Amino acid sequence: MKIGTGISAYWKIQLTGWITTSLYWGISAFFSGNFIWKIGIADVIMDVFVGITLTHIYRNFALKKGWNKVNLKTLVPKMAVSVLVLSLLYMFLIVSKLYLIRLFVLQSNPVSFITFFKVTQVQLFITGIRLMSIWILAYHLYHYSRLEIQTVKENARLSVAVQEAQLNNLSAQLNPHFFFNSLNTIKFLILENPHSARRAIDLLSDLLRNSLNGNIKTVVPLNDEINLVRDYLELEKIRFEERLQIEIETSIDLSKHLILPLSIQSLAENAIKHGIEKRKAGGFISVKVDKENNFIKISVQNSGKLNKESTDSGIGLHNLKERLLLQYSEKASFEIKEMEDETVLATILIPSK
Repeated sequence: MKIGTGISAYWKIQLTGWITTSLYWGISAFFSGNFIWKIGIADVIMDVFVGITLTHIYRNFALKKGWNKVNLKTLVPKMAVSVLVLSLLYMFLIVSKLYLIRLFVLQSNPVSFITFFKVTQVQLFITGIRLMSIWILAYHLYHYSRLEIQTVKENARLSVAVQEAQLNNLSAQLNPHFFFNSLNTIKFLILENPHSARRAIDLLSDLLRNSLNGNIKTVVPLNDEINLVRDYLELEKIRFEERLQIEIETSIDLSKHLILPLSIQSLAENAIKHGIEKRKAGGFISVKVDKENNFIKISVQNSGKLNKESTDSGIGLHNLKERLLLQYSEKASFEIKEMEDETVLATILIPSK
């Protein structure tokens, strides 16, 4: 992210932090007596250079390894090792800096580098531990807070998307056309087939109850979603009679997997609305759930042709794509296409774990 004149927030914080720290040490040395301006200025410049160089190298390394995305339990040991390594490098560089500046400025060499190193190493190592711990902790806390904020935003978007799916489903079930057709079918069946009429009423009430459920979750057991689709298609089967053929196949334990609520239901409704209803001869709807590599593959195939405009502008399908992206990031996929045998195939792939 760029701020102001183009200097990123990262570099502004880096420069401000290390310059402030170095000036603090310089001011402390000034009031301690025996202050030499050339040495003081050189110390400040080199302290800023060493601090920024070491922490910037760590930042690039951490980004390359993806440490900003790992959990805290995994990150803490990496941070501890990094603090130790950076502190050792800091100690060696600062000792070398102090020795060389005084050597060139004072033009004298009262002690050897090894002797100077032994005298100053412990204090500078402790200083390095303190500085690097503060920097690394602040850096990862900043990214962790951003990640948490992003997660909260995505969860909020997902919650809104789920509620939209619920409202879309409720709208579909209470759609005057759907409701009229269902009641008209039930009215006809009351005299012709009372048993089927009772079953149709039960199915319709279950669908409406599910639509009005205010406690809809972000994910539900796959088994619950399949049962919902069975009820919906059974009700439509009563309406279309021989014009609708239904096939539901599952080859996995549905109770062990979770899925977005109303996802398969949306595809089934789409198949009825844009496929079966538009064909005088009706057609078939096939729902299949199986496992493909490390993914759960859900396929809904129906008779009909793909309406490109309704596919691009359809609220239900657009909502489904957005919810898949929010819930699974790039790990899930959705595709709908027209097959050669005048059928439409919609496929959802979600991680199996």
